[in-house]
Amino acid sequence: MTGRQKLVLTLLLGSQFMVAVDFSILNVTLPVVGEGLGFSLAHLQWISTAFALAAAGFTLLLGRIADLFGRKRLFVGGMALLGLSSALGGLATTPEVLLTARVLQGLATAAVTPAGLALLTTAFREGPLRDRALGLNGALMSAGFTTGAVLGGLLTELLSWRWAFLINVPVAAAVVALAPALLTESRIVCRHRLDLPGAVTVTGGLLALVHGLTRAGESGWGDPVALAALLAGVALLVAFHFVERRSPAPLVPVRILRRRTVVWGNTAGLIAFATETSLVFLLTLYLQEVLGYSALATGLAFGVLGLGTVAGGLLGGRVVSRFGGRAAILGGGAVQAAATLSLVALGTSGGWLYLLLAATFVGGVGNMVLIVGFMVTATSGVADSEQGLATGLATMTQQVGITLGIPVMSAIVAARTGTGAGADPQAVLSGVSVAVAVNSGLVLAASLLVAHRLGRGAGRERDRDRDRDRAHSVV
Repeated sequence: MTGRQKLVLTLLLGSQFMVAVDFSILNVTLPVVGEGLGFSLAHLQWISTAFALAAAGFTLLLGRIADLFGRKRLFVGGMALLGLSSALGGLATTPEVLLTARVLQGLATAAVTPAGLALLTTAFREGPLRDRALGLNGALMSAGFTTGAVLGGLLTELLSWRWAFLINVPVAAAVVALAPALLTESRIVCRHRLDLPGAVTVTGGLLALVHGLTRAGESGWGDPVALAALLAGVALLVAFHFVERRSPAPLVPVRILRRRTVVWGNTAGLIAFATETSLVFLLTLYLQEVLGYSALATGLAFGVLGLGTVAGGLLGGRVVSRFGGRAAILGGGAVQAAATLSLVALGTSGGWLYLLLAATFVGGVGNMVLIVGFMVTATSGVADSEQGLATGLATMTQQVGITLGIPVMSAIVAARTGTGAGADPQAVLSGVSVAVAVNSGLVLAASLLVAHRLGRGAGRERDRDRDRDRAHSVV
């Protein structure tokens, strides 16, 4: 890398790390935040849900806007919004103000993540340097999720929950100050307006889908509101497909969705994020409901998982460069599945913590190799003019996966125990064990399927699609 590339990489990785920390920093402090501002127990989950709805619902739209009107511009604007909304959250005195801040933080994340990834992929040509950059990005983002949990607990214990918001402000200010001088603008000069019908249907569909998944996780899959939201989400996404087929300047060109690497790469990413984030949920139940750990101790225990994901991110780029994205998806998924399956042996004594720490470290390595394989595969062979779209799709996959996994695994635990958290420790352990086995099976099955589908003429398709995309691009 040149000296300038290293500076650009440091800036972009730092911003993505901050976004990841921001996503998880409130997870272990929600009861304290709710008590401080007067949230009822029933409404407490909206502190997380408000963020997730905005982050997942607007990612694809803002990723395409970055392509059309400027990635650098959207990235800087998103970081400025993240800083301002964090300050608003830190100074909030009512639930309404805090939820407004969380929605704005989600919108900022939906802008910064795909724009930052597109700037990263266009700063490095396809090959070993891009693979390494995406590996480091994946490592720091995963480390950020774990760091957020630990940092949220520490800040709340030592200072106040408000610092979980306020810590973002100086970091965002530094990125906004440095980005204009370091980053190079890139955009399409397009003669068409933004595809508004496509934007409305896909954003509405994603919002409804995420809301339905979240509601199902809270109230059960038989809840009529959850079912109505899920059906509305599916209907709007189907409508989006037909809108795009007829649009002269589609938000997501249909040819992109026919590319093998995009479809199956994102499938791998969906499973990777759904299984690993839901595994953290399952192990949180185990640590707190079975072993009796506090929220802070639980966050610290997951520090080992964070170390594993950092190691996996450093390794993932090398694996992809040497063996390819398909091998990284298959190998990473197999390692994650094996490590997860070993957790079925967990018992009710504290001595089983050592198995948990070892398995989460190894599983974190495998998960991150899988994620790097997903990111490289899902963005390879895509013209620079559509990198914002490709990274927007990948980011949307990540957000939906994070939202999907926990309700599914929670339903499995509840079906086994009847009451989930708060039940007898042995009953909780039984439910967690069944869910862990299902989690492992999903990872292995998805990795085998994706590797099989990618192995069928992927090289020829990638070359053909690259030539076709260059012909269609308007630069």
